[in-house]
Formats: sequence, C-alpha cells, structure tokens
Amino acid sequence: MEDIAPEIADGLTGYLTHLHQERRLSEHTVTAYRHDITRFLRFVGEHTGATVNLDLLDSLTAADYRAWLAYLMRPPRPLAPASVARARSSVQGFLVHLARHQGLSRISLRSLRPARVPKRAPRPLGVNQVQAVIDELKPASAGWQDLRDQAVFLLLYGAGLRINEALSLNRSDVTGKRDVLRIVGKGEKERLVPLLAPVREGIERYVAAAPDGSPDDPLFLGARGRRLGARAVQRRMQEIRARLGLPASATPHALRHSFATHLLEGGSDLRVLQELLGHARLATTQRYTEVADPQLHDTFERTHPRAKR
Repeated sequence: MEDIAPEIADGLTGYLTHLHQERRLSEHTVTAYRHDITRFLRFVGEHTGATVNLDLLDSLTAADYRAWLAYLMRPPRPLAPASVARARSSVQGFLVHLARHQGLSRISLRSLRPARVPKRAPRPLGVNQVQAVIDELKPASAGWQDLRDQAVFLLLYGAGLRINEALSLNRSDVTGKRDVLRIVGKGEKERLVPLLAPVREGIERYVAAAPDGSPDDPLFLGARGRRLGARAVQRRMQEIRARLGLPASATPHALRHSFATHLLEGGSDLRVLQELLGHARLATTQRYTEVADPQLHDTFERTHPRAKR
C-alpha cells in the first residue's frame, strides 16, 4: 500500500497471520479483517495527508476516529451498523497488536471504543416456505446442477450447516452410508452433525449425476469444475425467492435459522442445539428463543383446553 510505513505493513502481516494461525479464524473472516484495516489505514493517510506510521497512529484523537466512522457511513454506499461494528473491532484488534509488538502507545486506543450493536433476532422461514424452496429444485428433468443446489439447501436446513461449511465438504466426507458428518466450523472447531435420511439421499442423487471425481475433490462443483462458491448459491436463492414471492430475508443462511427455530419449536434442548449449530457460546443459540417462544405460546393458547374460555 502506498503511504504506509514498513513497520505498519509488517505489523498488519503479523496480525493477520496471528488471526489465521493462532486464533484459527477462517480465511473468509481474515479477509474481512484485512479489508477493514486497509480501508482504515487508507483513510488515515488521506485524512491527514501524511505517511501512516506509528507516530501518526499515536497522534490520532477521538475526533479522527469519529471522522473515520462517519466516512464508513457516508452515502452512496454506507455500511450497515453490524459492518461498522466489525470494522471497529478489526481496527482495535490491530492497534492492540501494534501496541504489543511494535511499540504503539496504548493511550491512543482509548479514543476507539468498541460499539455495542443490538443483536437482531434470526428471521427463519416457515416450514411450508422451506418445502416450497426445496420443491423448486425438483423438476422432472433436473440436471446435476439442480440436484447439487438441492443437496446444498438440504444440508443448510436438514443439518443446520453454515453455507461455507457445506461448500467446503469434499467427496470423501460423504462416501458410504454415513449417519453423521464431521464438520470443521468457525475457529477450526470440529463437531459431528447427524445426517438425516432425506439429506443423505439428496446428496447421493447429486453425486450419482455429477461429473466423476476423486475422493479429495470438492463435493459441490461449479460450472467450470471448481469448488462451488457461496455467491452462486445466493444467486440461486434470489431466483427462487423472486419466483415464490418470499421476503428479502429468505437467504441461504435463513435455512440454517429455520433449522434451529423449527427444532426449538419441536422441543429440542437448547444445549443440544448449541452443539448442532457449532456455537461457542450458549447466548448465541438463545437468540432463537426470541423467535420460537412467541410461536410456542400461540400454539399453547390455541390447543390447551384451559386456554379456551
């Protein structure tokens, strides 16, 4: 990067290596951190008109950080509050790293405090809506790509996988009559996820129709024979959403939300659900109770004999 002193560039490389190798963050997350930090450094250089070095970062004031946050929220492409909060967290982590390893003063860090962003309740689809999405990928003349997308959606809803977890699977991960999947999730954390018969059968239909490959090849292939990307799955969901008239919240990740919400509505234990979803903290899983509890209450009011007066 231009106008960035070597010690800052070296510090960024070291910090990103730390995130990947020691904190075990995913490549996707590390890329997001890199983008946030480089954008911050570029802003500081343009804002001050000087080369970004340790002395310049030490001299930043609360007003400078407010100017940066205002820049992030400036039209025509303002960042969402959650993205702004992530950028603050990324930059603060980087500055702490510089303080530990490069001699940056910790006094300047007091000007950048982490933002508290209220967690939005998950927005799942209804059971009938999920079934309609799956049915859209069941034409009589379904090709291997339709079967592929159906298998991906079945994994998101039937196993509660994150989209990147599903797309990172290799053929060897699903060979044989497996009853469980070994998933490597966020922070390289491993978990075992039960593989329901309809999900396994959907995968088998796809594998039988897909181009041949070796056990180490990606399970889900794109049109050019490479690993399928998340954007292709998101585009397919957009097409289905438009045809079915579903809300904008009907995304691939909403299928995972639906998996969790429908299990809770069916009486699943919260701790079991935490393990299935791969959440490090129970508080993250508890967000689904905000969605499930009102629906459970409505069911109780409709069905309990003492509720009808």
